Amino acid sequence: MTLRQVSLCKPYISQTATFTKREAIMLSRRRFLFAAACSTMPAMAGEHLPQSVTFIGRKKFESIVARAVAERWADFAMPDRVTRAALAMQGTPYVGFTLEIDDHTESASVNFSGLDCWTFFETALGLARMIRPSKSRYDPSDLLREIEWTRYRGGKCKGNYLDRIHYLEEWFRDNDRRGNVKDITKSLVSTVPLEGRKIDEMTVLWKSYRYLKNNPSLRAGMAEMEAELQTHPFHYIPKAAVAGIESKIQSGDIIGIVTHKPHVYCSHVGLALRTQDGGCHFMHASATKKRVIVDASISDYLHSIKSHAGIVVARPL
Repeated sequence: MTLRQVSLCKPYISQTATFTKREAIMLSRRRFLFAAACSTMPAMAGEHLPQSVTFIGRKKFESIVARAVAERWADFAMPDRVTRAALAMQGTPYVGFTLEIDDHTESASVNFSGLDCWTFFETALGLARMIRPSKSRYDPSDLLREIEWTRYRGGKCKGNYLDRIHYLEEWFRDNDRRGNVKDITKSLVSTVPLEGRKIDEMTVLWKSYRYLKNNPSLRAGMAEMEAELQTHPFHYIPKAAVAGIESKIQSGDIIGIVTHKPHVYCSHVGLALRTQDGGCHFMHASATKKRVIVDASISDYLHSIKSHAGIVVARPL
């Protein structure tokens, strides 16, 4: 429960008076029900910048929402909702660094006019989560709330760049811990450890990141976070084993691409998409094709790029 939710509950829960036994029982029951409602009350998004900056492509959002309402996406299971949201963004131009929206202040953001690999999968997941409670109308704040919940450590953005999860391996771990996804990598097949590699891409390439470039004081904190990430063991499915387990992967599963390159564990991410021909394809925002596409099978995609080492898989819940 957030501080805001607690404050909403306090005026009711803190009332004191003299009651009969029956009245006390009824009041206790009402207090319990109200407290339970408060515990599941969605927190408001931490919008630290105006939506003119944080929410780009409102017409596209409204088009997807109208389709979701008309087709009753809320009645479908989570994998189907993620898949439908992803397909609704097929063809969207690839644009890098769309999360670097300000020189100083961090805020949850969405850009339907341009997506990179991270914002593609996360926006699809956010839309799927947003429409789970069926409503007749959704607005940008509804989606920003969901983006904040998965993009930021512990689900909370306080306006600081370091609140954001910057590496996919931490995103898997944090969102698995909070019940948003299930990391199913080890349940699919025997995995191998990735050892002896530093995670320091953000601090090495700090000039590429608007916030780190304009705020030198953030770099030490980023280095500390990167060092902490390296204390956690990391296992992945080698690409030679992926073809044998593709039948176990569902549409909507999040596929992290593990790399042989230095400075990072995962270099790319997308979604699994099962097609009518029975294949399990890799859907992603492609930097080479310059748009969101349905690519080859996951295993064929991996083998097409020498630096790809394998995958990790998380299932949205």
